[in-house]
Amino acid sequence: MKTDNSDIRTVLSNGFYLIPRFQRPYSWDAENVQEFWDDIIRDGVDGYFIGSIVLYRMRAGHYGVVDGQQRLTTLTLLLCAIRNRMRANGSPDLADGIQGMIERPDINNQIQYVLQTETSHPYFQSRIQSNEPESTPATMLAEEQALQKAFDLLDELVAAAIKSIEQNPSNTEKKKKMAIKKELVKFRDRLLSLVVITITLPNSDDAYLIFETLNTRGKDLRLTDLVKNQMTRLVKSKNVTLDTMKSKWASMVEITTGSSAPISTDEYLHHFWLSRDEYLPAKKVFKVLKTKVRSVGEAQSFMDQLVDDAALYRTIFEPSYRKWLPEEKSVEEALTALRIFGVKQPVPCVLSLLREYHTTKKIKLKHLLRAICAIEKFHFVFTAVTSQRSSGGISQMYAAAGRRLFEAHDVITANGIIRALVEKLDEKTPHIGEFIALFRDITFTDQHTKRKRLVKYTLANFHRRTSPHSATDYSQMTIEHLIPQSEIGSDADAEVIGMLGNLILVPTKLNQELANKSFKKKQAILLKHGVPLPETVASAAIWDFNAVMDHTDELADIAYKKIWRIG
Repeated sequence: MKTDNSDIRTVLSNGFYLIPRFQRPYSWDAENVQEFWDDIIRDGVDGYFIGSIVLYRMRAGHYGVVDGQQRLTTLTLLLCAIRNRMRANGSPDLADGIQGMIERPDINNQIQYVLQTETSHPYFQSRIQSNEPESTPATMLAEEQALQKAFDLLDELVAAAIKSIEQNPSNTEKKKKMAIKKELVKFRDRLLSLVVITITLPNSDDAYLIFETLNTRGKDLRLTDLVKNQMTRLVKSKNVTLDTMKSKWASMVEITTGSSAPISTDEYLHHFWLSRDEYLPAKKVFKVLKTKVRSVGEAQSFMDQLVDDAALYRTIFEPSYRKWLPEEKSVEEALTALRIFGVKQPVPCVLSLLREYHTTKKIKLKHLLRAICAIEKFHFVFTAVTSQRSSGGISQMYAAAGRRLFEAHDVITANGIIRALVEKLDEKTPHIGEFIALFRDITFTDQHTKRKRLVKYTLANFHRRTSPHSATDYSQMTIEHLIPQSEIGSDADAEVIGMLGNLILVPTKLNQELANKSFKKKQAILLKHGVPLPETVASAAIWDFNAVMDHTDELADIAYKKIWRIG
């Protein structure tokens, strides 16, 4: 291990630096960038110390970056911002001088960028580092967005620092240009005078191991970073033009993070693990994974499985991602319901269910429907209505079922696991008395819309029970208050008027016709248009607050004993 004290000018002049594929993407946010600017420019002095940079030797004059990539990238972004301002201020020679610190010829006289990155190539090079940057693409990946935001902020900070000079009315244009030039040179020199300790390792194997123990400016390494590091350490590319492991990893990330739902790759890796292996908290997964994925073959197999499951995982959070067959429609609806409930405990089990149905064909559609619908019904009662909180037993139950499904060798065994899961869910369902009492709390008014999706989901299920053979598009239905919202005079009124017992689903056009009419007029219009009404509503002579509360309790009883009954 070789250690040197250097300034940034020397570091950039003496080598070319590659941010390798096992590194995390650029992740500094506005707060990190602002702090960096304040430390080195606003409050800093020449020779300011910015910590250590850990490198490994690739070949003569070329180094891989193990620790320090966030700082080196941000330094380069700032150099590019200063370069652009120098050129705009009419100092092309100074701008070209900075460009010489960003890109220069190697020993073979081939022009290369001093800082190169595999993860954001070619965006970082062509959009920011280039002397003639390309226009910003219409769509950008997460890392590209982070780079652009950091660059834009640094450019704004440089502009703000010279703004007072530009707006000084006492200076001539020539004096302004000279003053701005002087200020930009000061920024450049302060940046290049920053002091670092460079620690150089002899090879990449040592670098991979050290990477696991380091973090940058207090940001702990995520599970994603550690697993990616392990995979790329074990499976090294033999051809620089074809990096299979990198391509597979990028495919997995693109599938998961490309979702309209907020999917975290860390959560995916944890749920993927729980659906196949022992129950562990996320922080302990990597320690065990390292002992189980130690060879090239094991790493390749693990990566293939990660890619295969990625689309299934995305489907759990974004059910429309998959094209469902007509007979699978109930599965899509159940997954959509789980998103409405906002539950994540069943995800490892659901991932296993989808895998064993779609990929391994270990379970049939009827088995999948039995399990997924039982999970939906359980969480409507357990989570959506009674708001129960699990101490961890529910999560462990789901993970255990998912793991056993993964390990099952035949349809009979898998079906037995599903049957046992359904029985456990039935046993853990809260009591009817608690359900009915809390069913009244599911409300919706124009002033209280937080539970609107849950209300519409609940009403849709009652509508299906009343009209089981109608092909209703519930996205085209709207919520109608039988006692109109115009009668709300207090919070107590709003609570009752917003109860499920006062709500029905109607077509949007009919909702406009009903408007704020009296109950009797609404009742007549609804019956005239053939809207299926609960018998209590259809036959009511009057409709007041007591009727609403009684009907709400009646619906709760039907919901618990019939619609969302598991057994």
